[in-house]
Amino acid sequence: MDLESIECVSSSDGMDEDEIHPHHHSEFPSTKPRNGGANNNNSVGPNAITPATSVHELLECPVCTNSMYPPIHQCHNGHTLCSTCKTRVHNRCPTCRQELGDIRCLALEKVAESLELPCKYYSLGCPEIFPYYSKLKHETVCNFRPYSCPYAGSECSVVGDIPFLVAHLRDDHKVDMHTGCTFNHRYVKSNPREVENATWMLTVFHCFGQYFCLHFEAFQLGMAPVYMAFLRFMGDENEARNYSYSLEVGANGRKLIWEGMPRSVRDSHRKVRDSHDGLIIQRNMALFFSGGDRKELKLRVTGRIWKEQQNPDGGVCIPNLCS
Repeated sequence: MDLESIECVSSSDGMDEDEIHPHHHSEFPSTKPRNGGANNNNSVGPNAITPATSVHELLECPVCTNSMYPPIHQCHNGHTLCSTCKTRVHNRCPTCRQELGDIRCLALEKVAESLELPCKYYSLGCPEIFPYYSKLKHETVCNFRPYSCPYAGSECSVVGDIPFLVAHLRDDHKVDMHTGCTFNHRYVKSNPREVENATWMLTVFHCFGQYFCLHFEAFQLGMAPVYMAFLRFMGDENEARNYSYSLEVGANGRKLIWEGMPRSVRDSHRKVRDSHDGLIIQRNMALFFSGGDRKELKLRVTGRIWKEQQNPDGGVCIPNLCS
């Protein structure tokens, strides 16, 4: 689908409708994440073992440079490497080129068991220190690990904290930014029968001191083209649970309403889309809502975001709408 033929108009919280231009696919090189860490009394001190120590270097595979975990292999001359790289080097030591055999370096494995190391995201604010063999598991779910760019139109490899990614979306991807927790979008397509997986829109909203990504796109669901809108929260899943949102589309006395919790940007755009976790509009219904001769798509999607608050008396959540 030709992205230039899509028009999106948005108004949020009393703002006049502003034209939102579709964004083209583009790729940007990786950039270093911004340091999102803050000083913490439990942060890693100067006496803790850091990844720059000589012991840690002994546990670094000379081929892939990742930390080695059992089984750790060695050649007859004592050079070590990880089990994954052992198959890659065709059983030849990458250091001395001697045959590796099946010798395990049990001494180094025992040394690793005695180590306690900081999370590799300690420079981003993680204060945790773990036994060597527990560290890897923690790092896969660490709340301080960088976020991936939520831009859906390209395989963007940029990672960083939320403030860094917001600036990246605005400056590099030219994503439209709005303040407020309500929105009113109009999507226009001159030829709605042409649908490709690459047709999409992205808008970022700032409310409650947080950032939300509103996605709208057309794609093939089986043999049928559909339109889908959904919201992602720029933060972790446990924070996303504090918010809810609704989306509504309709015309001619009919309407569809979707209400749910925004997904965290930890979940990839494709994962959310393929789970159908959002407002889905079949093409025939979309054309019905468009009215006229059904030859042009004209969809108006409205919605709002609210924060769930715990009622101290009744123990139930009540919506907190921004003004």
